[in-house]
Amino acid sequence: MFQHIHPYEPFFPPEATKLIVGTLPPPRFTTGALNDKDVDFCYGSSNGLLWPVLDRIFDLSLKYETTHEAAEQRRRFLTANRIGVCDIVQRCERDKVDASDLGMQNVQLRDLVGYLEKYPKINRLIFMGGNSKNGPEYFFRRLLKEHDLKLEVVSNTVPRIHKVVIANRVIKTVSLTAPSGSANRAIGSMQIYKDLKSKDPKFNTIDFRVMQYQEFF
Repeated sequence: MFQHIHPYEPFFPPEATKLIVGTLPPPRFTTGALNDKDVDFCYGSSNGLLWPVLDRIFDLSLKYETTHEAAEQRRRFLTANRIGVCDIVQRCERDKVDASDLGMQNVQLRDLVGYLEKYPKINRLIFMGGNSKNGPEYFFRRLLKEHDLKLEVVSNTVPRIHKVVIANRVIKTVSLTAPSGSANRAIGSMQIYKDLKSKDPKFNTIDFRVMQYQEFF
């Protein structure tokens, strides 16, 4: 049984108003077996799409390599834009050593509600994925239930938006399309994507994420 442990502590800039919430980076980040295009930081997988999408939205000219400077570029961007990162899973076990959410067993969650109480300026959670089993929204709902809280629907169209009151303030959540290649099939099945693709055959799944993400970042 593989012990999949999150390698990074949550990243909270002092003035953070938004918080990126996912589950876990790929297992190689736990074992330290990074490849030369991985960045040793949150969402640094060379297969991941979050940073390439943000790079396009904000014109960041990011490095994609396992260097201190590449990680520092990302820290500087997050701090300047008051964005934190706190994946919701601290650790889990796996029979198969891969990055699938469904493969997670005996999941130990981080106290995200406690963090929201500690950092009172955060008013938006940006989930890297929807409410499918073992996704970040799924686990957040589980945490809320323990506190006798629940999400209320604000908008039920993709990307879905909810709200919850924590520490006497309203926190909104948005569930973005996951920044992983496995989510491309789901994008391809969306009518909005098909319509945009029909108008511009060059439009692709990265373009779709750029269009969706830029509203919330």
